[in-house]
Amino acid sequence: MLWAYARAHAPTHAPIVANKAHGTALPAKRKALAMLTEGELLELVGHRFPGGHYRIAHWENWLLTNCTGRDPMPGDLAHPVVMFHAPILGAGTSISELFVLGHAAGAGSVGLESYDWEYFRPLREDIDYAVDGGIVEAERTTTETGAVVDRVAFRIEFRDADELVARVTNRWKFRRTAA
Repeated sequence: MLWAYARAHAPTHAPIVANKAHGTALPAKRKALAMLTEGELLELVGHRFPGGHYRIAHWENWLLTNCTGRDPMPGDLAHPVVMFHAPILGAGTSISELFVLGHAAGAGSVGLESYDWEYFRPLREDIDYAVDGGIVEAERTTTETGAVVDRVAFRIEFRDADELVARVTNRWKFRRTAA
């Protein structure tokens, strides 16, 4: 019963083919893409996600909290694990679209380097948060063994009535070549 409710009330997300507001066209179909030039990599900085809204439903918070083996959070507090998926969905993008933007060669070519969660106020259930963000850093590095790795950071913010509530900065690494 809870699963049926969850599916009926889950946020819907259709793939975004173009970000017309910022002139960035994304490939409509996911495919293996060639390595970006360093210049193309640096041009990713400043890319903005379409933005949107996200509301943490009680059922969602309950499931996330239950998956961590904890008792429900007090009152209407959202469990911090919501910061893994809600920012990406709320900003109007998806993991697959982030793979396309970073020209990932496949799922095994991308790794999570770090994530920073900043809370200025607690996230709560059933509040309509405005969500926006974009790519804030991009850098090409060569490892000690000679492998080429692109590091890309994106930052997404949650606002309630124009007041910053929370911010996540994720840093991903796209492996370009093996050593």
